[in-house]
Amino acid sequence: MGLEAVGDLALRHILTKLGGKDTARLACLNKRFLACTEDETLWSLFCLEDLGLRSPIDPQGSTVPSFKAAYKLWMEAFGMYPWPLVKRVKRCWDRIRSWLATNFPEVDSSLRKGASEAQIEELEKLFKVKLPVATRILYRFCDGQDFRGKAPPSSEYRSLLGLIGGYFVYDHLVNVYLLPLRKVISETREIIRHPGFSGFSSKNKYILVAASSTLSKKFFFLNCTNGQLYVATGNLLMDGDMLPCVPSALICSVHDLKSDNQQDAMLLWLEEHGRRLQSGAIKIREEVSVRSICQFPEEPPLCSTAVTNGVKVRASSVFMPELANLQSSSQKYCFAYSIRMSLLPEGCIINGQHFSSCQLHWRHWIIRADDDVIDDVDAEAVIGKYPLLHPGEKEFVYQSCSHLPTATGSIEGSFRFVPGRLADPKGSAFEVEVHQFPLQLPDYIF
Repeated sequence: MGLEAVGDLALRHILTKLGGKDTARLACLNKRFLACTEDETLWSLFCLEDLGLRSPIDPQGSTVPSFKAAYKLWMEAFGMYPWPLVKRVKRCWDRIRSWLATNFPEVDSSLRKGASEAQIEELEKLFKVKLPVATRILYRFCDGQDFRGKAPPSSEYRSLLGLIGGYFVYDHLVNVYLLPLRKVISETREIIRHPGFSGFSSKNKYILVAASSTLSKKFFFLNCTNGQLYVATGNLLMDGDMLPCVPSALICSVHDLKSDNQQDAMLLWLEEHGRRLQSGAIKIREEVSVRSICQFPEEPPLCSTAVTNGVKVRASSVFMPELANLQSSSQKYCFAYSIRMSLLPEGCIINGQHFSSCQLHWRHWIIRADDDVIDDVDAEAVIGKYPLLHPGEKEFVYQSCSHLPTATGSIEGSFRFVPGRLADPKGSAFEVEVHQFPLQLPDYIF
């Protein structure tokens, strides 16, 4: 039995299973099929399932008269690409933008509208590269970030609106943003011209796609040949040393327009970043009224938590590739670590006695590279401070860093507190545990 013999209700059910692209093709066969495909509820279903659209809008965000018209415009804009990949890229951006709209609208407003095919082709022509298919679609949806007019006048504030975010240790502040195509072109040109840089070759075509907006530089390069994303180490200009940011085994079919399985490092990287934001694995941190996305992990197993006598200590680390020296035997890898300490609402409790405050006096750290102890620190204070904790106050947070000769290691130890204040102790000093937390070269580098 052919489709012509199927009743209208059954035919409509079949169309919902075909999807938008095949339904549009079916409409061209005869008047009856065309009439069945005029049903607006059918196209609202396709727009929702394929593109996550709950109202009829075009790729630029403008309202159009119907869901059918909207679907047609999306097909015209992205029909040259594998449709499953288009849907996947849109889901990636939708997740990120949904989180930003709720939690960090200032960053959401910095995301530019999508680039045109002509703008992408101009970049490809200038550098004689072919962008991986997924990266092309990513830029078609969002052409990086632009901070002009999107933030208060303070340049320091603008510098912390990077979509990827970062960390700070002492005076080393990193905040990574996505470059718009115009900046990809200008910044890549500048690096290519640097006399000491040997990383670009005719075989491996690199472009700069993300960087830190602060004085502490951090660069992410897309290899347009194999689709991998690389981050520069401290030896970039001398030795061209870079590290992959995504597991290479996951990258496939980066230039194949006929495959439904394309995924390059840029797409995998942004998808993973979106997952971490939505799950709370990384969060916004506020320092002196300036907010930024912080890359220090907030959830186990990468963040440890211990509570001793009412004192809670959380600890985690992040790899700092820009300070790594792969040519060094003793300081090959550099890790920043963040320690957050607070006093629970019930206060400090020692042998059943409650105290309304306690103050740090001493610290003891054991730092390991693999399983070997490479440093055993016993000293006063933390970064020259003696934090005084009160119940219910914000965490006292400090950062430091450690170099390792290996890609994995750990830190554990304890703090010595006194109940009350150091100047007026209310009892004997007590040890507060810091659970072991990892220092490790991650699968995904941000």
